[in-house]
Amino acid sequence: MLLHGYFRSSAAYRVRIALNLKGLDYGQRSLHLRRGDQFSDAYRKLNPAQLVPTLEDGSSVLTQSLAIIEYLDETRPNPPFLPDDAQGRARVRALALSIACDIHPLNNTRVLGYLEKTLGLDQKARDAWYLHWIETGFAAIEQMLAGSRDTGRFCHADAPGLADICLVPQVANAARVDTDMSKFPTIARINAECLGLPAFQKAQPQNQPDAE
Repeated sequence: MLLHGYFRSSAAYRVRIALNLKGLDYGQRSLHLRRGDQFSDAYRKLNPAQLVPTLEDGSSVLTQSLAIIEYLDETRPNPPFLPDDAQGRARVRALALSIACDIHPLNNTRVLGYLEKTLGLDQKARDAWYLHWIETGFAAIEQMLAGSRDTGRFCHADAPGLADICLVPQVANAARVDTDMSKFPTIARINAECLGLPAFQKAQPQNQPDAE
């Protein structure tokens, strides 16, 4: 397997966690997003959206982090990333999508670049934008987690799964704008539980070959 990513990309971070939890060996190819490596002709042929991550698994070329993670779960089912019951799977997916669809897209590199270069927002204004959407999203997720008896050591019960895979990179993003995590004690507790596991530690941005 070959993972095309970037050490600071939270979407690539998700996939690294998933690969590690499955105990899979994989190589990495770095695309420096700030230098525009993702816009090369060669990478466009591999991933027309010119985003990371992309995972090559033999002849299969896979894009979009959640699609990749579910592919890994279907093709390498142990340990599972989703609960056995339909209601549990829906809850875990809702938590994951609250991050991957509601928070992350508003704060990714493309959006921040547009705010700076097209709308002319300075760093202070961009950080305020970033923080607003993280706090808005985390407030909802905190309520979903703290108010559910299905929450255990991790987002769902006592084993890490799809929701945790999405949560930890988003908490790392939140740290970039000094988010006050005391407002989100359940999120902070689960993040700490996850980071106590080697699979999450190995996936951290600072532990990647292209870390700066």
